[in-house]
Amino acid sequence: MTLIKSISGIRGTIGGYPGENLTPVDIVKFATAYASLVKANKVNKRAKVVIGRDARLSGPMVQSIFQNTLLGSGIDVIDLGLSTTPTVEFATVNEGADGGVIITASHNPGEWNALKLLDKNGEFLNAVVGEQLLKLSESTDVSFASIDELGNITVVNDYIDRHIEKILGLPLIDAERIKSQGFHVVIDAVNSTGGIAIPKLLDRLGVGYKAMYCEPTGNFPHNPEPLEKHLGDLMRSVQEEKAHFGITVDPDVDRLALVDENGKMFGEEYTLVACADYVLSKTPGNTVSNLSSTRALKEVTLRYHQQYEAAAVGEVNVVQKMKSTNAIIGGEGNGGIIYPENHYGRDALVGIALFLMLLTERQQTVSALRASYPVYFMAKEKIELSVSINPDQILKKLGEKYADEQCTTIDGLKIDFEESWVHMRKSNTEPIIRIYTEAKTETLAQDLAQQFIEEIKATS
Repeated sequence: MTLIKSISGIRGTIGGYPGENLTPVDIVKFATAYASLVKANKVNKRAKVVIGRDARLSGPMVQSIFQNTLLGSGIDVIDLGLSTTPTVEFATVNEGADGGVIITASHNPGEWNALKLLDKNGEFLNAVVGEQLLKLSESTDVSFASIDELGNITVVNDYIDRHIEKILGLPLIDAERIKSQGFHVVIDAVNSTGGIAIPKLLDRLGVGYKAMYCEPTGNFPHNPEPLEKHLGDLMRSVQEEKAHFGITVDPDVDRLALVDENGKMFGEEYTLVACADYVLSKTPGNTVSNLSSTRALKEVTLRYHQQYEAAAVGEVNVVQKMKSTNAIIGGEGNGGIIYPENHYGRDALVGIALFLMLLTERQQTVSALRASYPVYFMAKEKIELSVSINPDQILKKLGEKYADEQCTTIDGLKIDFEESWVHMRKSNTEPIIRIYTEAKTETLAQDLAQQFIEEIKATS
């Protein structure tokens, strides 16, 4: 059982002991800390926060505790109920709220839940504010609202519809053109809120579909991380249905993965590549992804004579880099699409719409589209270290050894070779170094990972 407290949020397994798991005691602590931050930085006369949750079974309990703690702190709550992470982000901005909260453990299995915390811009808390939150959660110097100052709840049930309306109104989305194509797809929404949002979006776009695992019961039919090893049912169904492609998302709908017409994975790394391809074909501009994402995005960006930049891992870091470089699209290689014309947050719904527009424009199969992009394969490994070993020193020595190559040190150490790269990052919660590699073949990627595992051992 686990409780992970970091600047990127609070997540843990349900039940057990306070401080070791995500228990009611811990939820109250972090809700109180968040309330203090919100009130200190509020733009409204009376602070208000938007809250939504995915469909996992512990969601109503976690939301109720967090929400009522905010009320007890004198903060008004706009309750979206079952929703998606990008919908809550959109609603936070649209409502002019002082913050937003999504109760979701994203791709983690059902025994997990988490608190994703947003600022008034509908964006994740940055590192400085995240550190403040962790300190405040340990403080006993707090006070709550009197009876006359308790917060109020406003329930709003139509924000997914409003979010979809925003997507349909984007200049690069033409619903009528998509409708004319007669697309038919299969959806695996892992019995969470994608099962509400994706059919609504496809109905508006005139796309036919088979809905599989789209009842938002929270009973995940398989591991909810949208990886090939978990998606056998979807891949088979696409073939049986003779569908144009398959769509799957994680429980809070901020990651998008696709399956081609032959029942093969499009590759979650290539979701962003394809969406960026369409946006770049219409709008010149820069792109951003994190250091552990495929090099294919850079190559596609260069085809359009535009600039690509890499950010440290983490959505907040990607967003910051996108803003500083005026990027027109960005995201992460886990299927996260960030399209600023929509909002600054990973959004599978806008990714679906952009991908459908790309297929409409190209008039080719999904497998043919995938074949048009640079071919890369990734490997992901890790190495455990003795607690006495300093991982920063190991990475520093490796950086010195490979100083003649292109090295990046904003997030661990990334070494770019001519046709491959390796990215090594220390864990903030375990004595390990994670190793990500990419190369032209699966074997070369795996060999590169093993090479650096041995180099780390030799250096330590």
